Amino acid sequence: MGPKKDVRLRPATIADVSAMMDLERQSPLAAHWSRQQYEALFLDPTQQPSEPFVLIAQDDHESEQQPESISSSPGILAFLVAHRVDTEWELENIVVAEAARRRGVGEGLLRVFIAHARESRGNCIFLEVRGSNQAARALYRKAGFEEAGVRKSYYLCPVEDAILCRLSL
Repeated sequence: MGPKKDVRLRPATIADVSAMMDLERQSPLAAHWSRQQYEALFLDPTQQPSEPFVLIAQDDHESEQQPESISSSPGILAFLVAHRVDTEWELENIVVAEAARRRGVGEGLLRVFIAHARESRGNCIFLEVRGSNQAARALYRKAGFEEAGVRKSYYLCPVEDAILCRLSL
């Protein structure tokens, strides 16, 4: 199952940062980053220690209905942030708006990212996920990730273990 037909997946731009931050702030289980961290994703590649991959899921129908003055990135339903170092990728953040959950949006983002990682000759993808985030853990299992370990008390607010996951490509 993939996202609905009116959902478009596209590379993110620096103009999407405010919308990404708004969406992330509405998701308590997401990794919370500063504006500087998001903006750094769009720096000159020669100034980055790793290769970023940032993907947006946008509701094309909703973005057509909203005037541009409301948001620089109307209709943002979800986003995914990952980095590559050498042949390894790390999925750092995937956030889906509550209203878009269970519609295949997160699965679509993940599928495109995995295909990109394979095409770029990556050999594996790593991630951490809160132990209590059962929906995310199920999504990752469905995509072929294996749970490979635990980092005790990794997350704060609330303190919680991280489940380490790995996908061989």
